[in-house]
Amino acid sequence: MSYIPNTDADIEAMLKDIGVPSAEDLFSHIPAELRLKGELSLPGPLPEMELVDHLREMSGANANIDEYVSFLGGGAYHHFIPAAVSYLTSRSEFLTSYTPYQPEVSQGTLQSIFEYQTLMCMLTGMDVSNASLYDGATAAAEAALMSLRTTRRSRVLVSRSVHPQYREVMKTYLQSNDCELVDVPYTECGATDVDELDKILDNSFASLVVQSPNFFGVIEDLAACEQAAHGVGALLIASFSEPLAFGILKPPGAYGADIVCGEGQSLGMPVGFGGPYLGILTCKKQLLRTMPGRVAGRTVDIRGRTAYVLTLTAREQHIRREKATSNICTNQGLCALTAAAYLASLGKRGFRKLAVTNHERAKYAKREITKVKGISLRFSGRTFNEFVIKTSSDPALLEKKLLEKKILPGIRLGRYNEELGDCILVTVTEMNSREEIDTLCRALKEIA
Repeated sequence: MSYIPNTDADIEAMLKDIGVPSAEDLFSHIPAELRLKGELSLPGPLPEMELVDHLREMSGANANIDEYVSFLGGGAYHHFIPAAVSYLTSRSEFLTSYTPYQPEVSQGTLQSIFEYQTLMCMLTGMDVSNASLYDGATAAAEAALMSLRTTRRSRVLVSRSVHPQYREVMKTYLQSNDCELVDVPYTECGATDVDELDKILDNSFASLVVQSPNFFGVIEDLAACEQAAHGVGALLIASFSEPLAFGILKPPGAYGADIVCGEGQSLGMPVGFGGPYLGILTCKKQLLRTMPGRVAGRTVDIRGRTAYVLTLTAREQHIRREKATSNICTNQGLCALTAAAYLASLGKRGFRKLAVTNHERAKYAKREITKVKGISLRFSGRTFNEFVIKTSSDPALLEKKLLEKKILPGIRLGRYNEELGDCILVTVTEMNSREEIDTLCRALKEIA
C-alpha cells in the first residue's frame, strides 16, 4: 500500500488547482533518461529471522576499521572518547529531550546548554556563545552573515587556507544574499599571505575569515590578520576544525577576533559517515544581537533560586521569517551536551595534556615520514597535529598500495586543489601510537 493516503480524486483535484495535467508533468524538468520507469528492481520481502541473517552477511563484507591504521583528518578526527561521555549522553532524560520551546519546563536542557556555552567561551576566549549550530561549515557561513549585518557592507574576504568545504558553504550562503566572497592566497609556509591582505582589504569588506590551525594544519598569524582587518573597519572571523589545538595555543579571542566559529566533532563525537557534527559559534558581547540561534542564560526566580532561561531566541519560529537572523539554525542539542560532557571529563589539565600528546606524536611522524626518499614537507609553517607531505609518487597509486596494507595514509589534496595534486594531508592524534607511525614509514619506504 502506498504511504501517501491521497485518493485518485484527491490527486486530480490538487493537479487541477495548480494547473498541471498530470503528476508526471511535475517532473518534466528532470531529463527523461534520468527518471525511473517501472518498479524498482528490489528482491521480495524476507521473514525477520532470514532478514537478520542476510543483513549480518552483508555487514560482514564491510571492512572493519579497527583493523586499519588511519591518518585521516581534515575536519573529522579520530579521538578517544571516555566511557563516561557515552554513558551520560545515552541517558533517557538527555537522549530524548528536544529543543526547549517551553523553556520554563525544560530546566535540565537549558542548564546543559548554559554549561556548553560557558565551556565554548572558555575554549575560544570569547564573551558569548550560542546553543550550537549544525557543523563547522554552517557556523562559518553564519559568522560571515553576522559580519554583513554588523557592518552593512557587501563583501567577505576568506583565506584559501580555510577548509575548502567551509568556503563552498560560505559561497552558497553569500550568493543567496547578493554578497561577494573574495579569496586571498596562502604563502609557501602554508599560511595566509598577509602582504596580499593589505593590498586587497578595503572598506568594502565586512570581514576577514581565517582558520587556525588551517586546512593544511598550519598555525596562522592571527595578530597580523587582526591588525589588517581592523585597520579597514572589518571584523576578524577566526575559524577552526580541530578545537583540541586550543589546549596549547592561545584562543582566537586573545588575538582580538570578533567572531570565532568552528567544528566541535573532536569533542567526544565519533567519526561516523559525515555526522552528526557540531557547529560552534562565539562572539564579542556587542555582536550578540546579530548572532543566530539560541542563547541560554542563568538568573534567579522570585524565590531567589537559580533558574535558566532562553535569553535570546531570534529565529524563524518566533518572529517573521524575513526578520530572522537565520532560517537554518537549529542547535545540535545532543552533540552540544556531548561536547560539554567530554570537556568536563577531561578538565583543563587533561585537555592540555591531550593536546600536547597530539602535537608531540604529529611532530614525530613529520620527522620520520620526511626521512623517506621522495617525500618532503609541502609547507614550512608551524603545525599542531596535521601536516602536508609532497610525494614524488602518484598519491592515488600510493594510497591504493597502502590500503592493501590496511593503512589509510591521509587525504589526497588534489581533489580540492589541482596545484596540490602531489600532496597528502596527514593527521596524527593520540589514537596513533609510535608503532603505527613506524608502520606507515616502513610501508612508504617499501612502496617508494
